[in-house]
Amino acid sequence: MSRIFYIGRFQPYHNGHQHILEDIAQNADEIIIGIGSAQLSHEADNPFTAGERILMITRALHDIGCPFYVIPIEDIRRNALWVAHVRSMAPPFDLVYSGNPLVVRLFEEEGIPVESPAMYERESHSGTEIRRRILAGEPWEPLVPRAVEHVIREIDGIERIRQIARSDGDSRDFS
Repeated sequence: MSRIFYIGRFQPYHNGHQHILEDIAQNADEIIIGIGSAQLSHEADNPFTAGERILMITRALHDIGCPFYVIPIEDIRRNALWVAHVRSMAPPFDLVYSGNPLVVRLFEEEGIPVESPAMYERESHSGTEIRRRILAGEPWEPLVPRAVEHVIREIDGIERIRQIARSDGDSRDFS
C-alpha cells in the first residue's frame, strides 16, 4: 500500500494544491494531508483556522477518487524534533511530497523519501497572492477551487482578511 504525506499551510487552499493532490492521487492508495501551523489563525498571513482549512480541503477533494485524511499539525518550534512530531500525529506514510526546502531536509535527515512536485503556476497560485488580491479587490476566485470560494464566502473570510489587515486607528474601507 502506498500512503503519501503532503503538508502545507493552505492559507487558503488553492488550485496549485489541488493540481498537486490530483497528481498524487494517481499514484497513491491513500493521501495524508497535513495542515501546517494549525494553531495559527486570524493573522494577516494566516487568516483561516485549522477547521476552516479542513473544510476547504475536504470539499475541494470530494471527488478526488483516492481516500485521504486531513490532519492538523501544530508548530513545535524545534526543527530537530519536528518529523517525530508529524509522525506522532499522522497515520504511517511511505513518501512525502513537499516543495519546501526545510521540510524536504528534515524528512530526508530522518531517512524518509521525499519528492518535490513542480509548482503549478506559482506566481499566481500562492496564498500570499490570493490574500493580496482579496485586499486589493481584484479577482481571486479563479485561483481557488469553487468549493473553496464557497467556504471563504460562508465564513465571511473576505471581510476577516480585510479587517485583520487594518492597523489600530486605520479607518480605510477595503470594500
